[in-house]
Amino acid sequence: MSQLHEPAEEIQRLLTFVTEHSASDLHLKVGIPPFVRIGGHLRALETPALPNSSYIEEMMFGIMPPHRRQEFIDQGGADFAYLASTGDRFRVNVFRSDGDMHAALRRIQHVIPSFDDLHLPDIYRKIISDTHDGLVIVSGVTGSGKSSTLAAMLEYINQHRGMHIVTVEDPIEFRFTSKKSIISQREIGIDVPDFALALRYVVRQDPDCILIGELRDKATILAALQAAETGHLVLATLHCLDAEQTFSRILEFFPHDEHEFVRSSLANSLRAVMCQRLLPGVKPGSRYPATEVLLNNSLLRERIVNEQEGDIPALLNACRDEGMRDFNHSLYDLMMKEFISHRVGMEYAPHREALASLLKGIDTSSEGLVHRI
Repeated sequence: MSQLHEPAEEIQRLLTFVTEHSASDLHLKVGIPPFVRIGGHLRALETPALPNSSYIEEMMFGIMPPHRRQEFIDQGGADFAYLASTGDRFRVNVFRSDGDMHAALRRIQHVIPSFDDLHLPDIYRKIISDTHDGLVIVSGVTGSGKSSTLAAMLEYINQHRGMHIVTVEDPIEFRFTSKKSIISQREIGIDVPDFALALRYVVRQDPDCILIGELRDKATILAALQAAETGHLVLATLHCLDAEQTFSRILEFFPHDEHEFVRSSLANSLRAVMCQRLLPGVKPGSRYPATEVLLNNSLLRERIVNEQEGDIPALLNACRDEGMRDFNHSLYDLMMKEFISHRVGMEYAPHREALASLLKGIDTSSEGLVHRI
């Protein structure tokens, strides 16, 4: 890629390049060449700088749904999905920066991944096989693979269970074909104006399983908890680092005088919190998930109600025989399988001394903690 073409042609060339080189993201910004993210690393393409905002606007308006154009003009940003000629869908965010349009495009592979494809531990499959109601949260920062994990969960249900699944997404990323289950996918801005309205009526649509793209505000969380408490299986994502932070993040949306109610609801309806981080693998361009899995049991319910989330790290280790796991043990497994390097494992370890002890064959994670539980 050595020169810029007309905007409509250039964006198609760039999207094809992203697919052919297995890049995860494409970034467009005025005054610099397009950047792609491959194997977790940003790289500039060998092409001229994008000349001005008008050029990027022509690129984006050519693939943007008309109703999103006005949203960008009015609000300075918009999200949408685009199906490229390669068969890959892209989750696109356009935003105004210093008066110019910039864009970030994330590639969503057209093939729905399995748990094995994503290198997720067996507990993920067990949770989605055995859970018939309640709330399952997939947590992680941007780019940690939450959407792919939810897609794998839904496809597993679709292949093995007869359920009516309703998704509420902004935008729709993976497109599902109904198999054993019926799947109804609703996109914000196209099928329904907003999350609040979609979730207000979702239980009237006779769902067995509800997927909420993101727990993003008080109304969304309340709707998820209510649906989970009334016998529905609710799958959702949350933007935070680990299981302990998941609770504080949820409570941030509520005034303090409502925390007792929220805690009680979570204690009753929560089934699992599954956190993940994508790490660069030993093989160039590969990435593997480090995972933390918290399952609800009588010990966790007690701690949720009594505001004792600080005990969650100890709980994760004391209940490993139930399928719980913390990031350190996940990193240890990845390093033993030689999926990630020692350097990467130590760099991402939340507690480096504990991981170093594991590598030496000394498991100190539960010492002095079990008696508290």
